[in-house]
Amino acid sequence: MQVITASQAASLIQAGDSVLVSGSGGGHCVPETVLEAIEARFLEAGEPRDLTLIHAVGIGDRQLKGAARFRHPGMLKRSLTSALVDSPPLIALALDEAFESYTIPQGVISQLVREMAAGRPGLITRTGLHTFVDPRQLGGRQNKAAQEDIVEVLDIAGEEWLRYKPFPLDVVILRGTTADEDGNVSMEEEAIPGEMLSCAQAARRLGAAVVVQVKRLARRGTLPQRSVRIPGILVDYVVVDPEQRQTYASAYEPSYAGEMRVPAEAMRRLPFTERKIIARRAAMEIVPGAVCNLGAGISTGVSAVAAEEGILEGITLSNEQGFIGGAPMTGPDSGTAQNFDAMVDQPYQFDFYDGGGLDVAFLSFAEIDAAGNVNVSRFGDTIVGVGGFINISQNARKVVFSGTFTAGGLRVEGGDGRLTVLQEGRHSKFVEAVRQICYNGAFAREEGRKALFVTERAVFDVGAQGLELVEIAPGVDLERDILARMAFRPSISQSLRPMDARLFRAEPMGLAVDFARFGRSARSPRRRLAAESGGSGRAAA
Repeated sequence: MQVITASQAASLIQAGDSVLVSGSGGGHCVPETVLEAIEARFLEAGEPRDLTLIHAVGIGDRQLKGAARFRHPGMLKRSLTSALVDSPPLIALALDEAFESYTIPQGVISQLVREMAAGRPGLITRTGLHTFVDPRQLGGRQNKAAQEDIVEVLDIAGEEWLRYKPFPLDVVILRGTTADEDGNVSMEEEAIPGEMLSCAQAARRLGAAVVVQVKRLARRGTLPQRSVRIPGILVDYVVVDPEQRQTYASAYEPSYAGEMRVPAEAMRRLPFTERKIIARRAAMEIVPGAVCNLGAGISTGVSAVAAEEGILEGITLSNEQGFIGGAPMTGPDSGTAQNFDAMVDQPYQFDFYDGGGLDVAFLSFAEIDAAGNVNVSRFGDTIVGVGGFINISQNARKVVFSGTFTAGGLRVEGGDGRLTVLQEGRHSKFVEAVRQICYNGAFAREEGRKALFVTERAVFDVGAQGLELVEIAPGVDLERDILARMAFRPSISQSLRPMDARLFRAEPMGLAVDFARFGRSARSPRRRLAAESGGSGRAAA
């Protein structure tokens, strides 16, 4: 192992190289100092050019950091990631066909790297079937410049699977907290575990250089053996930055690293807006003992509601970055968690998700059509990507999709148990046909998976005939505020009922009392969810 500067690390990358970068969201485990040096070298010398940039999930501050460091014309040839939303300059370039843009599921990328480390022929999985990632649709392509087939359909014993193909690696840039003189790296202050070991192992097999950015150096033999997350035999170079921040928003928050637990009252509470109304209604779908996932966006508010309502300790929340238990965070540090019980590497979290380990998943939506298909990846003039959405939605027993009914200027007011629409949003989310299928409603029903769609003014179930309106907010007019704002007419349940009036009052709802009625059997969530889905199909297995 050799200690080098960030500039020296940048000089390791040559034109046409394939570069894998660690990290997530708002700076969590992102080797920002090295990325900044790569950008500086390009601006000064025009090198390196025509790079392939790979990262499992979006990295950036939604301005100019993270993956956006590669925004300069000629710097990128290809982008392979699950999400571009954290790097707006790259979205603009992808729309202009400046590089090949692919977005495939977050879990697929993290697991594929692990498969590459073992020398296997790619990742074989059902994740992505019948979505825009399926090669019979778009194969994960987000622009015309993307021509290569990176995924194919396989028939194994009469069942369809997808094979995601391996990719080359030349330089792998990772991050940890402490490195010793032998290159062993620990991650005691990091906000997520990521897939550091799998990345370093894949690099070793493919002959790629491994650079790890850390905050400090330690003497040989002084790191606790069990704290080492990247063994020194896999590390070629170390870059030290004493000013390394835990995330873009936080210099260091001990609870993110599992160094301490915070009292429930110290957890961030949601202001009483439409987002809290939606998160509350979504949280009503949790039963005691349920194992849940909280996706990005509005669904992260479920953890804040659970903490405020005193039900957090009766359930297990998780997120795809690797946290089990506690409360996944909202806001700029979304992706981290507090008071978690365990932190596992990201590929293994997705193994659990893909294997049907989730009782309920809470995900956001951007577009929904009459068949119950959902789009979160591409709409309007932007490319968001899918993150872990497809892994999660395609394998959970039940999915609760959450979002505002319209977007773009929506203003509503809750109070006295009723909802008033003060100003309607400019864009309808209930469309005739979604632009990209990220969740296939028909495929989900075929496999016995349950879905519910929650908004601030209405709740929809989904059955054989598509979307069905089952709840409406008190104070909302059915024709004016719901049906007139949809590009299709849903079926309306004969037992249409008002949404719970408690949702539209500022004070806590008292969900702990509701929880007490369910009992505490560890098997009750699966029995209930299996009954809801008819007790058949892969999801109920």
